[in-house]
Amino acid sequence: MELGSVILIFLLAVLGTTVLGLISRWIDRKVTAKIHWRVGPPWYQPFADVLKLLGKETVISSTARKWTFLMAPVVGFAGTALAAAILWGANLTGKGFMGDLIVVVYLLTMPSLSLILGGMSSGNSVAALGAGREMKLVFAYELPFILSLATVVILAGQDLSTGQTLRFSGILEAQRASGWMIATVPGAIAFVVAVLCAQAKLGLVPFDMPEAETEIMGGICIEYSGAPLAVIYLMKSLLMATLPVLFITVFWGGIPAAPGLGWLWAALVYVLVLVLFILIRNTNPRVRIEQAVKFFWFVLTPVAAVGVVWAVLQTR
Repeated sequence: MELGSVILIFLLAVLGTTVLGLISRWIDRKVTAKIHWRVGPPWYQPFADVLKLLGKETVISSTARKWTFLMAPVVGFAGTALAAAILWGANLTGKGFMGDLIVVVYLLTMPSLSLILGGMSSGNSVAALGAGREMKLVFAYELPFILSLATVVILAGQDLSTGQTLRFSGILEAQRASGWMIATVPGAIAFVVAVLCAQAKLGLVPFDMPEAETEIMGGICIEYSGAPLAVIYLMKSLLMATLPVLFITVFWGGIPAAPGLGWLWAALVYVLVLVLFILIRNTNPRVRIEQAVKFFWFVLTPVAAVGVVWAVLQTR
């Protein structure tokens, strides 16, 4: 494939996923408003918020490390955008490269790492506190998240010498041949674990303690304004769209997934995953950081490990 075609596909994937993410943010806010017996914002509100932030002045603290502070959101957005492009490429073309699953897992840590860098370089003690919480969360949820994806890799085939099951194309082929991963017991366990970890990746309740507006005034983002804050908003929107696409790819057979339904089925699954995020957010109180760490290490990690062992036994 020519370089120009690759760049065009990348730009279309990033633009489309960003728009999808902003619409998802609106769905989140609209459903939350309905739960609270409010009307909620119009559909274009997330787009208006981004445009408004882009027109605002960017204020930088005199104690901030300027370039690290400004570039951190850009790095996070770029990492998430590249992950989205790889996922869409694997689904729409059926092609990829060896270890693209590992690359996407790595890229999906970039938003959290960028927020940690931005908070630490802001020169604000409250932002540093939020960055510290974000760092603890990353250490807590990444292990069960990786174990949930390892379950999928094992179910797709244990011959790792070729790296085929570490490719999205290999996982998609395995699901076309043997059925969706979500239809198996270890696959269902892995899906539940992945959704709960994604809740923390997205910074949604009950794992929103790095920002926690009512406690630390926005925490990790307290010093951001103007265009950098708009980039953070876009990064989180892009992540909110990318994670459901990842789950559809590894658990539900990819896009399009079901014969005869195709894109409609993929859209329904996307909405289902999004609704799960929203329901968890609106039915749970914020937990303390030590409670979150204990939950991921001592509850979710053992559950994910059970899924891995079950997958090994099932494929023997």
